[in-house]
Amino acid sequence: MKHTLHAVAFHGDALRYVDIGEGDPIILVHGLLGSHASWGEQISWLAEDFRVIAVDLYGCGASDKNPGDYTLSAHAASIRDLMDHLGIDRAAVVGHSYGGGVCMQMLYLFPERVERLALVSSGGLGPEVSLLLRAASLPGSELVLPVLASPLLRGLAGTAARVAAMLGRPISASPSTLEIWRTFGTVADRDARRAFLRITRGVIGPLGQTICAVKHFPDYQHIPAMVIWGRHDNMIPILHAEQNREVMPHAEAVILEDAGHFPHLDEPVAFHAAIQPFLAAMAGASGARAQIAS
Repeated sequence: MKHTLHAVAFHGDALRYVDIGEGDPIILVHGLLGSHASWGEQISWLAEDFRVIAVDLYGCGASDKNPGDYTLSAHAASIRDLMDHLGIDRAAVVGHSYGGGVCMQMLYLFPERVERLALVSSGGLGPEVSLLLRAASLPGSELVLPVLASPLLRGLAGTAARVAAMLGRPISASPSTLEIWRTFGTVADRDARRAFLRITRGVIGPLGQTICAVKHFPDYQHIPAMVIWGRHDNMIPILHAEQNREVMPHAEAVILEDAGHFPHLDEPVAFHAAIQPFLAAMAGASGARAQIAS
């Protein structure tokens, strides 16, 4: 389902986002090469109970891709600015993959703005990451990416899939795989490719992820937290979810057995059933704080 995109300019650059539903606010932050569309049906489903803000980070989706600061801190600040623009003091933040790193950076920089934290197959929890993403950090990848993402090669791959289907051997692909394939095509665009490389190289090197937030977790034991992972994640290993239990023992942990790197797409019903009660608990917490304040 397509959603209406709104736009606001910060420092001359347009940030685009979905704003739908009513109730306690939640902010959805996508991963590398993604956009608000990467959340699939979750936006509409969550909007039945909450006010959902699904942002296209700068350099991604429909937001501007001008040369600039694409660090985790810059992304976190742009979300803070968006909250100010929308009149939102505090919100639950839900981050997938790279977006999880952005949400953790937001908690670190602006803890007063974060009501609760949900990490979905999140980056920033350990060095291990797929070879594909490590390769993007290597010198010369900017020359290889446009070839791999060219319409010609993607068209040949599509033709091969159709031929296989005609021969009775259809190629089966999970929603995670299809989303990775869809978003990878965006790097054929020069500006999107430049932004992707800047974002990726800011957090990933040839040996893996270069930024880890785990050492900061003991400072935020009071923040309600949830971790959701797909058992078959080939981008960021489930090991990170297991390690997270040791440093954030109070966090709820949900493993979706038949999901890959996009558990909210591979098992959308199970994902929603897990995260909706966690987010719904905000209402009770907000009421308790209001009583204490009065």
